[in-house]
Amino acid sequence: MLHFTYLCRVMARILSIDFGRKRTGIAVTDTLKIIAGGLATVPTGELLSFLMHYFEQEDVELVVIGLPRQMNNVPSENMRYIEPFVVQFKKQFPKMPIVYFDERFTSSLAHRVMLDGGLKKKDRQNKALVDEISATIILQDYLESKQYKERL
Repeated sequence: MLHFTYLCRVMARILSIDFGRKRTGIAVTDTLKIIAGGLATVPTGELLSFLMHYFEQEDVELVVIGLPRQMNNVPSENMRYIEPFVVQFKKQFPKMPIVYFDERFTSSLAHRVMLDGGLKKKDRQNKALVDEISATIILQDYLESKQYKERL
């Protein structure tokens, strides 16, 4: 018989955040942590409230936050907005682990996914959808990375 703590860990999700000044894309894994899927795009000012409600409904074991970096590996300008959010997040959810994961090219990849998926031009201009797809790409890349495999 499986140990209850192990079972809870297996059934918990991983959530990713593609943080933006106006909107934030959110994605989650399935309970087996095999695949990432878009969850929502929320106004950034409502993000902590959205997360509180979501954490009450679903078991989440880890939050992955997109780390904005420039080509020379230096954090980009958006990092100055992410850091205060992370401070607030840690105050509100002190036991929830957070990891940063490189988000370079996710917006470009999201546009490519939309194009390859056959979305019409008007739908591809939907910035909220781009943010949600970007969060999904960040999370899927994290799952496939050596970093996640080492945590197992």
